[in-house]
Amino acid sequence: MAYPSASGIPSMSGTYTPEIWSGKLLEKFYGATVLAFIANTDYEGEIKDSGDTVWIRTLPDMIIRDYIKGQPLIADSPEPEKKALLIDKGLYYNVAISDVDAKQSDIAFMDKWGADASQRIKLRQDTVILADIYADAGVDNAGTTAGKISGNINLGTTGAPLALANVASAGVAAIVDKVVECGQVLDEQDRPDEDRWIVLPAWACTRIKTSELKDASMTGDGKSTLRSGRIGMIDRWTIYSSNSLPYVTDGGARSFHCPFGHKSALTYASQFVKNEVLKNPNDFGDLMRGLHVFGWEVINPDSMGVLYAKAA
Repeated sequence: MAYPSASGIPSMSGTYTPEIWSGKLLEKFYGATVLAFIANTDYEGEIKDSGDTVWIRTLPDMIIRDYIKGQPLIADSPEPEKKALLIDKGLYYNVAISDVDAKQSDIAFMDKWGADASQRIKLRQDTVILADIYADAGVDNAGTTAGKISGNINLGTTGAPLALANVASAGVAAIVDKVVECGQVLDEQDRPDEDRWIVLPAWACTRIKTSELKDASMTGDGKSTLRSGRIGMIDRWTIYSSNSLPYVTDGGARSFHCPFGHKSALTYASQFVKNEVLKNPNDFGDLMRGLHVFGWEVINPDSMGVLYAKAA
């Protein structure tokens, strides 16, 4: 191997210096995934393959009537509704591991790649599902007249996204105030106080952290936000930060659909149905591949709303 000398003339060591493969891998960082914290898996059941359907039965509302002495009683026949949770989405990975690579046996590549695939599948699911669910929010839980009873809460709408900042000003709303108003929206739907969540983009979480009310309104639990994106609580909301939220350009600004709700709103089911290693028919070595199937459904729209906003 040749190395530069002090005179600038290469000299030869006379000994071959072999390449060294490090036993450590460069650390990888992943975006936070929130699906496991905002959805329930109550109806997951036994999933064997893509295309399976889980049927969810709902309890019908009982009709309560005024009693009048001597009047014949009316007999109602409540019909339970059912919703279909269709497991119709699939994600897979298929990796060729040559015998040459396998010689680097100081690193368990299969374990590392399997873990990487699992995390990337979670991120992909978040992106797909968060881009879909906001459209299924209850009609009283979105828009410029949100609130089932009050009807006077502005949560933004197409063509008029809310401009949010850490403090209110002309044409700009204070983000903490809006988060609290989202709580009122669920209050008017008689949703429970616990298990409430809201997903916000990183810029909105920054507005919260720099707001005037941050010390009084925001609480944390000392846990790392790694993987979950949890940054703390406001009112009864658990706040999650996600870079997977969908956005559109509206009025020249990026506007985000930020879902909020109670955990009863969204149900989700998933499973790795295939995870196998087999001989590569086209090369010396193996194939490592896996198939993950999943599906979701907003089963209780009145338990979910959407805040449509842009950064001020």
